[in-house]
Amino acid sequence: MKRVLTIGLAAAFVLPVVAAEIPDRPEKLKFPPLKYEPPVGADYRVKLKGGPVAYIVPSTELPLVTISISVRTGKYVVPRGKEGLAAAAGGLLASAGTKGRTAEALQERLAFLAARLGSSVGENSGSVSLNLLSKDLDEGMAILREVLTEPRFQQDRLDLFKTQQLSGMKQRNDDSRGLEGRNLLRLGYGEHFFRNWLPTKASIESLTQNDLKSFHRDWFHPANFVVAVSGDFERADMTARLEKLFAKWPFKGKAARAIPTNKTFAKAGIYFVNKDVNQGRVTILLNGITRDNPDYYAIQVMNDILGGGGFTSRITNRVRSDEGLAYSAYSVFPGGTYFPRTFVAGFQSKSRTVLYATSIVLEELRKIAAEGVTDKEMATAKNSFIQTFPQAFATKGQVAGTFAGEEFTGRAKTDPAYFKNYRAKVAAVTKADVQRVAKKYLDPAKVVILITGNKQEILKGHPDHPIKLETLSKGPLTDLPLRDPFTLEPIK
Repeated sequence: MKRVLTIGLAAAFVLPVVAAEIPDRPEKLKFPPLKYEPPVGADYRVKLKGGPVAYIVPSTELPLVTISISVRTGKYVVPRGKEGLAAAAGGLLASAGTKGRTAEALQERLAFLAARLGSSVGENSGSVSLNLLSKDLDEGMAILREVLTEPRFQQDRLDLFKTQQLSGMKQRNDDSRGLEGRNLLRLGYGEHFFRNWLPTKASIESLTQNDLKSFHRDWFHPANFVVAVSGDFERADMTARLEKLFAKWPFKGKAARAIPTNKTFAKAGIYFVNKDVNQGRVTILLNGITRDNPDYYAIQVMNDILGGGGFTSRITNRVRSDEGLAYSAYSVFPGGTYFPRTFVAGFQSKSRTVLYATSIVLEELRKIAAEGVTDKEMATAKNSFIQTFPQAFATKGQVAGTFAGEEFTGRAKTDPAYFKNYRAKVAAVTKADVQRVAKKYLDPAKVVILITGNKQEILKGHPDHPIKLETLSKGPLTDLPLRDPFTLEPIK
């Protein structure tokens, strides 16, 4: 009893002290500086005799292995008139059989192994990936080589792909989101830039097995591969397996082509796509930057404060939280790898409040350039980038994939210390830097405003917040036509 009383008295003296040390506000909490050093790509890089560079990252956490192969190809290598070929070849490579297996037999065997095999080709890269149990590596990698060297492109699977594509085309003008996306690319990158090479009914119907086989033989060979491997294996053993996978390739193929950079940007003004829907979609565009731009870090911090930081950002707070005009309002200012990526600020709002919400976003663009940002905003934005940075390497798969991506784009050579220096460069951004880049890149005179929605209702505006178009842009008002869903020619 005496011992219990003694402990109780001691606790009575200790607890008030502990309680006094707990801050009464969450912002008063103090944490020690994050100590984290990112992995180094060179530690995982292997130049294979068969041609590819591979990033090999062992992990014994699970009895699984993931092999991802990036391919230097894309829709930009497809001749005009064959739009859709890259997507067809990429999608069917791993699902439409091999020389020795029908599509059905291939899928059945993969299902038996509980393995996932996938492939695709996008705008400026292709990929083939395999995930399976480590005990099945021998058979899995044999299947992977079959797919990479002898795809069947089974005719019925190609026919199904074409049917699905044509069915989807019928609905091109039904969805305002799709209309907005296609016109955004035309305005932000130019009608003739490869990002706007979209399939038509004629181009899809023209695709043949031979087209797919030729595309495959041209681009799917080891000289065009970069490999990322992670999972349950020994590094030396996996290196030997990869050497075998890529050895004695049965065809040579073509050297990778440079990705086009000849983009153009639309003239300032307001562009309308008239669509009878009850909400308008607004996208505000400005010409952007590449990731190697010296202003990249300052721009990322600036955009996080402007509209990229979710509920801590100005555009979200003004348009959604304060005015209740949109469920989502945001901005993105990415750094392009091969060519400048477009700055985009956007939202969706009721037709009668579209112009008012647009005026608020433009006001925030002008305000951040004219008045700058606060110390609190700077701390929040920079901490967001710095504290979340380790998540880029949270798993072994991310480690392999991140470094393989840098190898693929060439940045492993041009900026090898990018990850090592990233947090220091973000931390070095000042309020003056943020205001400087806002003034430099957020020029109201160059803004392109794309509005997709019911033009008549939108132009009526809101009775409590009347906005004239000329206050949004000094440029002209241009009506963008709907396009025939099968030919993509303007409908007159």
